[in-house]
Parts: sequence; C-alpha cells; structure tokens
Amino acid sequence: MARKRSIKKSTRDFGTHADKVAAFIKARTEGATDEHVSLLYDYAVIHLYRGFESLMFDALVGSINNDTATVSDRKGIKFPKHLSKAVCEYLVTSGRFFDFKGRDGLIKVLKEFVPDKHFLLEEVKKKKYRSALEQLSALRNFAAHNSAQSRKAALVATGQKRLHSAGAWLKRGKRFNTLVDTLKDLASQIEKQARW
Repeated sequence: MARKRSIKKSTRDFGTHADKVAAFIKARTEGATDEHVSLLYDYAVIHLYRGFESLMFDALVGSINNDTATVSDRKGIKFPKHLSKAVCEYLVTSGRFFDFKGRDGLIKVLKEFVPDKHFLLEEVKKKKYRSALEQLSALRNFAAHNSAQSRKAALVATGQKRLHSAGAWLKRGKRFNTLVDTLKDLASQIEKQARW
C-alpha cells in the first residue's frame, strides 16, 4: 500500500468516474420517457458531485500528506515532516465527513489548510471554473433535497426563473456534458501542477 496519497492518481480517477457517469446517461436515456430522463440526470449530478468531492478531499489530503509545510504555513504550527494519510485525513475532517458548501465553501475549506499561492487553491479560484462549480453544488443539492432553499440556490446558479428539477435543466442541450468537461479540465489542470 502506498504511503503517500497521489493527487495525480486521484485526478485520473475522477476523469474515469465522470466518463462513466456520462456513459451511463447516454446508455440509459434512449427510449426513456422525458420524466425518466430527468430522473437519470438527477442521479447523474449526484454521482458527479460525489466523484468531485472525493477528488477535492484526496487532493487536499495529498497536498498535506506529501508536503506538511503546506498546512504548517497556513496553521502557523510546525508539523512533523512525515504525517500518515490517516492523520492528514483526520486533520481535514476532524473525524467527520468531508463537506463544503458550493464553490465559495470549497475555497474556504482549502484556505484552512493550504497557502494562498498553492496550486490547488489557485485552480479552484479561477474564473473559468466558477459557474461549473456553483452549478455542480447547487444542482446536486436540488437533486438530493428538492427543498425550497435548494431550488432557490439552483435558480441562482443556473440563471433561470423556474426549474422543475435539476435533471430537467441538465438534460437540455449539452449542459451536463459541458459540466463534466469543465470539471475534467479542472482535474487535468490540478494533475499537471501536482508533483505527486
């Protein structure tokens, strides 16, 4: 078993996961009713979010695991040079599950552990990923919860006046594929900059 978390592997795993979700949608929508297609896209955005959340967790843990100076700089505490993956995971989660609320919430979580000039934070903050990250979180929450609050956030993220469901919006045009491609591009940029 590897002693260090590989950010590069995690980015490739996300790309594979995103492709599988997109292939699932393509395979299952043929001959399905309009309502069923919307439900499939609801399912797809939840799974896409799950894969992206896992990527962000792995990238953050990997950043700390491979270079404890990242967290030492941010926390102002001198950590040992070598921390196990389990200890790094605990630092990030405090024994709970990894969670962030939208793009701004993700940036806030990253800023707790890495310096402002860290490649992971710089990539997530790029303007070209803003819309996709906001849509991913808002549409996932709408698909999962269907609450008034989640609907309102999805309306803001998509710029719509009405939304029947997250899936109903995602199935139109190439919206879902654009979301997948944008997130895969972000993962690719993180992979290019990661040393591990």
